[in-house]
Amino acid sequence: MLISDLLADHLPLAAAAAVLVRRLGFPIPLSPVLIWAGAMTANEPLLALYALLLCTIAGALGDLPWYWGGRRYGFSILKLVCRITLSPDACVQRAQVIFERRGAILFITGSLLPGIGAVAPPLAGALRVPLSTFLVYDTSGSALRAALGLAAGFVFHEQIASLLARLALLGPTVTLLAGFLGAYIAYRFLRRWLFLRSLRIARVSVQDLDAMIRRGDQPIVLDVRTEAHRRVDTRRIPGAHPVNLDDVERTAAAIPRDREVIVYCACPNEASAAKVALELRARGFRRVRPLAGGIDAWVSAGGAIDRYPSNVDSTGAPSADAASTKRLARNI
Repeated sequence: MLISDLLADHLPLAAAAAVLVRRLGFPIPLSPVLIWAGAMTANEPLLALYALLLCTIAGALGDLPWYWGGRRYGFSILKLVCRITLSPDACVQRAQVIFERRGAILFITGSLLPGIGAVAPPLAGALRVPLSTFLVYDTSGSALRAALGLAAGFVFHEQIASLLARLALLGPTVTLLAGFLGAYIAYRFLRRWLFLRSLRIARVSVQDLDAMIRRGDQPIVLDVRTEAHRRVDTRRIPGAHPVNLDDVERTAAAIPRDREVIVYCACPNEASAAKVALELRARGFRRVRPLAGGIDAWVSAGGAIDRYPSNVDSTGAPSADAASTKRLARNI
C-alpha cells in the first residue's frame, strides 16, 4: 500500500499529525497538507469538520511546549526557535513589535505570517502572557490557520484531484513528496544563509567594548531591543540609550557621525543590532558596529550593568521617544 493510500484512509489524523509536528518545530510544509486534506474531504462535510477539530487541537498542543519553554527560559528560547524552525532571526524582533502594537491578537493573525507563527508561542511565555489568555488566542489562531488551508482545498478540490492523478503517473508518490520536502528545506536554509550573510559586518567583542569604556573613549551605546523586551529584562550596559527600530532616523540625527557607535540587542545572531548598524552606515556613519553576542554575552563576560527604572509604564517609558532622543543629544 502506498503512503498516499494510508494517509487517505486516516486523513483527519494524518493532517492533525502534520500540524502537530510542524508546530513542534520541524520544518515540514504544512499548507500543502491542509489543502490536500481539504480537497479529499470536499464531499464529506462531517469528515472535514472532524479534520478541522483535530488540526485545531493539534496546533494548540504543539504550541504549548514552546509557551512553557518561554516562561521557563525567557527570551533565550527564541534562539532555539530560530535554529530549529529555520525562521529568519528578524522574525523575533518583528513578532515583538507586533505584540507591542496589537497585543494578544498576534497569536491569531501572527499564525498566518511567515516566521511569526513559530516565534509567537515562546514570546508569549517570555512576556508572561497568562496561560488562559494564550490558550484562547492561540487556539483561535490554530483554528483559523487550519480552516483557511482546508477551505482552499475545498474550493480547488477538482483541480487538486486532477493534479494528483497526473502526479501519480510520474512515479511513486512517496518519492515525489520526499523531493518536494527536500527542496523546501533547502530553500529555507538558503534564505537563512543569505540573510545571515547580509548581516556580516564588523562586530565588536564585549572585551573590546569594555576596554573602550575603561580608556574613556566614550562610545555611544544603543540598546535596540524592543520595549517589551526591555520591560521583561531591565538590564542594560551602563550609559546605553534605548532605541526603537522605527525611530532610527531621529536617533541618527542626534549622533555625531565621527563618534564610535556600538549597537546591541538580545536576538539570535545580533540580527536587530546588525540591521540598525546597516541603517546607520547607510546614513553616513562609518564607526558603527554591533556587539557580538549582545547583552547576554556582556553579562556572561562579567560586564557591569545597570537597569532601566522599574516603574516604566505600559508603553515602555525608557524607549526611544522624543524625550529619550533629546537626552541622548544632550549627553553627547
